[in-house]
Amino acid sequence: MARKLALGALLSFLLIAGWFAIQEAAPTDTEGLTDWVPFEEAFDVAKEDNKLLLLDIYEIGCKFCREMEATVYPSPAVKAIIEQSYVPVRIDGNSDTPLVWKGEKIPSKQFAQEMGVSAYPYTVIMTPEGQVLDSKRGFLSALEFSQLLRQHRIRSSS
Repeated sequence: MARKLALGALLSFLLIAGWFAIQEAAPTDTEGLTDWVPFEEAFDVAKEDNKLLLLDIYEIGCKFCREMEATVYPSPAVKAIIEQSYVPVRIDGNSDTPLVWKGEKIPSKQFAQEMGVSAYPYTVIMTPEGQVLDSKRGFLSALEFSQLLRQHRIRSSS
C-alpha cells in the first residue's frame, strides 16, 4: 500500500512539474511578437524597404491561427527572416473592416475571398505591387514557415 502511495505521489509530482515546465517554455504574451503593419501602409513600406509582404489572414477563434501566433511567429528563425525580408500584415478574414485593394475600398472578408482563402490560417506572400508569389492554407510549423519565407526571400533577391 505504501508503495502505491509513493508511486502515486511521484507521478503527481512529475505531472505537475511537467505542466510548469511547459508553461515556462510557452510565450506568455503574444502581443508585440511581430510588428504588424496596417494593410494600407504595408505596400509603401515594402517598396521603400525593398521587401515582400507577408499577409497572415486569420479568423478570430481559430485554434490553428492562435497556435501559429503563439509558437511560429515568436520563433527566433521566423522573426529574423520576417525582420530582414518582409513587411508583416494581419487581416481578419471574416471582418467587415474596410481596406483599400487595387484602388477600391472593400471589406476584409472580400479581400480574403479574392485571395482564395478557404480555411484559416492562410498565408500570402506578395510583392509591393500586389502580385501574389505564393499562398499556403493551414497551420505551418516554425520549420515549414521559415523554409517558405527563405524560399521567396532568395527568389526575390536574385
